[in-house]
Amino acid sequence: MHLSGYRYMWVVAMFDLPTDTPRARRQYAQFRKSLLQDGFSMMQYSVYIRHCASRENAAVHLERVESSVPPDGEVRMLTITDKQFERMRVFYGKKFKKPESVPAQLELF
Repeated sequence: MHLSGYRYMWVVAMFDLPTDTPRARRQYAQFRKSLLQDGFSMMQYSVYIRHCASRENAAVHLERVESSVPPDGEVRMLTITDKQFERMRVFYGKKFKKPESVPAQLELF
């Protein structure tokens, strides 16, 4: 489904945060929890994704992630279109697996 004026996007958060001290583990857990509360889902370890209705909506979530980044470690953000996401190929050993599907309906808050 593609509405006029909308360009559905996926926001991908990739991070490498330290977990070598109790404080670092707490910051890691808080960051991960903030992603989940903002509607991100775990795609694989340290890679989370979120579907957005538009570029503007994606920008809102990018800002939210930026505001919750711990002082140590690294977080990389990427936005891609539905079309680009559909072209992703995922492999498990020798088996091919389709990427995650687009949510059936948009969440309204």
